[in-house]
Amino acid sequence: MRQNHYVTKQLENPPHRRIKGQNQVMKFSLWRFSYSVLTTFCLLGLTAASGPESNIDVELKIGIVQRFGEKPKAKLQLEPTKGDRLRLKFKVGNKQQTLFTQNPVKLETVMQALPRPVIEEVVVLGTYRTFETAEDSANKWRSQGIEVEIAQPERWQVWAKRDVYNTPLLRRLLFQSVQTVNQETTYIDTKIRKEIPQVNWIVNGKRYNLNSLEITTDKNLIRVNKTDKPENAQLYAGQLNLQPNAYGTYTLVNQVPLETYLRGVVPYEIGTNAPKAAMEAQAVIARTYALRNLRRFATDNYQLCADTHCQVYNGLSGTTKKTDQAIAATRSMVLTYNNELVDALYSSTTGGVTASFSDIWNGEDRPYLRPVIDAPTNFWNLSQQSLADEKNFQKFITMQQGFNESSWDMFRWYKETSLEDITKDLQKFLRVKNSPYAKFKTIQAMAVVKRSTSGRILEFAVKTDIGTFTLYKDEVRSAFAAPVSTLFYIEPINRGQSKLWGYAFIGGGLGHGVGLSQTGAQNLAKLGWSSPKILQFYYPDTQIKILSKEIKF
Repeated sequence: MRQNHYVTKQLENPPHRRIKGQNQVMKFSLWRFSYSVLTTFCLLGLTAASGPESNIDVELKIGIVQRFGEKPKAKLQLEPTKGDRLRLKFKVGNKQQTLFTQNPVKLETVMQALPRPVIEEVVVLGTYRTFETAEDSANKWRSQGIEVEIAQPERWQVWAKRDVYNTPLLRRLLFQSVQTVNQETTYIDTKIRKEIPQVNWIVNGKRYNLNSLEITTDKNLIRVNKTDKPENAQLYAGQLNLQPNAYGTYTLVNQVPLETYLRGVVPYEIGTNAPKAAMEAQAVIARTYALRNLRRFATDNYQLCADTHCQVYNGLSGTTKKTDQAIAATRSMVLTYNNELVDALYSSTTGGVTASFSDIWNGEDRPYLRPVIDAPTNFWNLSQQSLADEKNFQKFITMQQGFNESSWDMFRWYKETSLEDITKDLQKFLRVKNSPYAKFKTIQAMAVVKRSTSGRILEFAVKTDIGTFTLYKDEVRSAFAAPVSTLFYIEPINRGQSKLWGYAFIGGGLGHGVGLSQTGAQNLAKLGWSSPKILQFYYPDTQIKILSKEIKF
C-alpha cells in the first residue's frame, strides 16, 4: 500500500501505495500494443476482455529476491514445470551463450577474495521508513541543485548520485557543504571490501560463476525455491533475470505482464475469501498502485519489490478462481483524478478514520486522499469535532461500534511497554538515522505534541537526559515496537512503584491508514456496496477509467 507501507496479515485478511524527469521517457515506452499478450493470458487461465484498449498491457520488473548474496552461502533453486525445460542465457566476454536443462538449477553465493581491498562509499543524505518520505527528501535536495538517487540497502535512503559525485574529493566537498544544514541525517557511508559475493551455478555438470543470467522456459512458467524445502517453491510467470544491484549483491527480477502480476497480488493483499466487490476494488487499486510506482527501484534497474514496501506479490502459487475473476472483470481499469493515475495508497485497517497523505508523509496533499469516517453511516463530524483535539481523539478511540472494522481484532488495541524496552527501541531507531540523540541513556517523559484532523500523530516529543527530540509523523511507528499505527495516545504506568515503569499505547488501526481500508472494504461489500462505490468512498472525486495512452502517470 504501501510501505507501506507495513505488517503482513493472515492470508484471509492480508495487509496493508508521476513519473518525472528522466523517467518521463519511460511513460510511453512502457505501452505495448501486442496481441501476443492475449495468448499469454489464455495460457495462464485469464479471459481477455474485448475492445482495442484491452490489448494494452505493461511488462513490469519485480524484484522477487532483492539482495541475494547478502548472507554468505545464500541459495536459490530454479525449476521448470513438468515437461518443460529452463533456457539460460548469459554472456562470456562479448559472446552470447544459451544452455538448456530439464533439471533444477541451483544458484549459490560464494565469497570471493579480492586481489586488494576496495573502498566503496556513498554520501547518505537521509534514512527513512518509507519511499514516500525518501522521495520528498530527494525532491528537496534536487531543488537545491544536488543530484540524488533513492536506494534501499535496508531502509530507504537518499544518496548523492554516485555517477556524479564519483571521486572522494567530490563526495567530501558535497558532504561539507550539506552537513551544516542536515547534520543529524547526513554522513558518508564507507565500506572496505576484501571480498565480494560471487554467484555460482551448475548446469549439466559444469560450474559457472557469471553475475548476470536470463532464465526463460517454453511454457513461460518457472518455479523459484528460496529455501531447502521442496514444498516452498513458488510459481512465477514470465522471465527471470539475475542482475547486480547497487549494494554489491544481486536481485532476482521477474519480468511479467501487469495483468499476470495482479494474479500474484490480489490473493495475498485482500485474501481469497473476500467478497467479490472488495476483490474487484483491490484489483483496480493494485493495478493503479503498480503503474504509479514504477520509479521506486530505478537505482537497481527494476521497478517494484514483492513485499509490503510495495505490494505483496508471490507469483501464481496462490491464485484462485475468485481472485482471477475479479482481475478479469476489472481488466485494464485504473483509478484516476483529473485524468492522472491516483496515488493508490491503501492499508489493512484505518482504526475508524482514514488519513490525509500529509498526516503520514511530507509532501503535497492529494485532494482525493482526505479524512473519511470509516463507517457505512457518518456519525462523527470531523469539521465540528476535529480529532486534532486530544479530548475529541480519546473519546473517538474508545468508540467500538458502528464502524466498518468494528469486528476486526486490530480495530482497537492496548499495548504496554516497559521503559527499558522503549529505550532500546528508540536508541536503535536513532542510530539508524545517525542522530546524536542515539547516545541518550534515560527517558524522562514522552508526550503527543500535535495531531492532524484525522487524529494521526504529527509530532511526538521525547525528553531524555541529553535533551528533548521530536519524532515526526510515520517516524513514530519506526521508533516504537508497540504501536502499529500513528492513531494512538499514551498513558504512563507506575505499577505501584514511585518511579515510572513504562507506557501504555492505546490506539486503533494497522498501517498508515491512507486511502482504502482492506477490512473496511470487505464490510462495505458485505453490505451490498459495488466496487465503484467502495472506491469512491475511500477516494472521493476520483474516476475509474480504462488504461490508455491519454492517462497521465
